[in-house]
Amino acid sequence: MLLDELKSAQAQAEQDIVAAQSMKEINEIRGKVFGKSGILTSLSRGMRDVAPEERPKVGALINEVRTALEAALEDKQTQLEQAELNLKLESEQIDITEPAQGKCKGALHPIPSVIDRLCDICVELGFSVVEGPEVESDYYNFEAMNIPKNHPSRDMQDTFFINDNILLRSQTSAVQAREMEVKKPPFKIICPGKTYRNDSDSTHSPVFHQLEGLVIDENVSMADLKSMLTIIMKRLYGDDTVIRFRPSFFPFTEPSIEVDVSCPTCHGKGCSLCKGTGMLELLGAGIVNPKVLEMSGIDSKKYRGFAFGFGLDRTAMILNSIGNIKYLYKNDKRFLEQMK
Repeated sequence: MLLDELKSAQAQAEQDIVAAQSMKEINEIRGKVFGKSGILTSLSRGMRDVAPEERPKVGALINEVRTALEAALEDKQTQLEQAELNLKLESEQIDITEPAQGKCKGALHPIPSVIDRLCDICVELGFSVVEGPEVESDYYNFEAMNIPKNHPSRDMQDTFFINDNILLRSQTSAVQAREMEVKKPPFKIICPGKTYRNDSDSTHSPVFHQLEGLVIDENVSMADLKSMLTIIMKRLYGDDTVIRFRPSFFPFTEPSIEVDVSCPTCHGKGCSLCKGTGMLELLGAGIVNPKVLEMSGIDSKKYRGFAFGFGLDRTAMILNSIGNIKYLYKNDKRFLEQMK
């Protein structure tokens, strides 16, 4: 019965994908199939009722259907984006000889606007803003963060290496490692800046921005971290924001958590931005691994710390209801005009 439902769901989804004529329809299909209440999600939960001897076969089919539908959605999305681009190239022309129409007031781009806003919030909470190089060594980017060479956790990041030791930093954690070597505790820092990973789709860009925070002091606890993040999130998204903490894993923190916030667009009711869940996964955080402190010359028996970090591009997209990260980098004047 479950096998028949899977095949029927796959056939229907494939028909819907072929018939889709816009990105809105593609996103609706993606939510209908893979969302929290999606068809494939519901069928996956039905595995508990499958006989033990049938589970490997059913599980394999679920994975095949998932892979096939994800590939079909990506192909259709690529087709629609290319068709949209072709239409723009055919219909849009710019007369570069046209004289200027006078001066107009500009506005900050969404990303520096978010950086300024978050820095203001954190500085009010006692943080200092620090920066570091974008071309970084393997040691500061990975090893000082408790990610030794050949460690499996490096697979979580597809990094741009210049040679075996030099790379474009994949996280601003490298700045934290440098600061821990030269600063004497206690201290509180935030590190905003550009980062680079070989990743590109509607929510990821090879060049993106992060802001990471680090607090080192005596008797620092998870309660301090949760309290700090609650204050920052409410100041950023509003006093009615609901914050949810979930256990997670990061090599440089132990224990680690993921932080979700209620969608500021629908206020938890469910919309296209939050894919109907009412919540948005926003950042990662945790208590600094004692090994990271020791590698930077800090006495882990006397001092503890907590760290947090999140993508500024995603934050800008949420605050401005931007559906595709590529809008942030197209330099389209029509888009930028809306940011006023």
